[in-house]
Amino acid sequence: MKTVIVGATPNPSRYAFLAAGMLKEYGFEFVPLGIKSGVVHGEPIIDLRKRPEMDDVDTITLYIGARHQPEWYDYLISLNPRRVIFNPGTENAEFESLLNQHGIEPVEACTLVLLRTGQY
Repeated sequence: MKTVIVGATPNPSRYAFLAAGMLKEYGFEFVPLGIKSGVVHGEPIIDLRKRPEMDDVDTITLYIGARHQPEWYDYLISLNPRRVIFNPGTENAEFESLLNQHGIEPVEACTLVLLRTGQY
């Protein structure tokens, strides 16, 4: 089972980059998806705009704001994750409601904190 990082970036000062590093450190498989090219902790960023197919997605962790999320609703739901983590600044009641309708758990939390506290 893997974690998909939506909004992945090769910029080491961004939280999405830090989350990738912590996921790797804690032994979780991750797939970086974004619109920027580059490599994140050894994994190439996959172009989100191509809406790549993926199997075995457990968690999606969002690092894109609510304003940019609607165009990805259907795609992210199609990945059939167990949960979607809305990191601080990405909260979106509309998307959370859609996820609930599809039996996907929306979680308003910080991926970094969940990992550090053993709640991931």
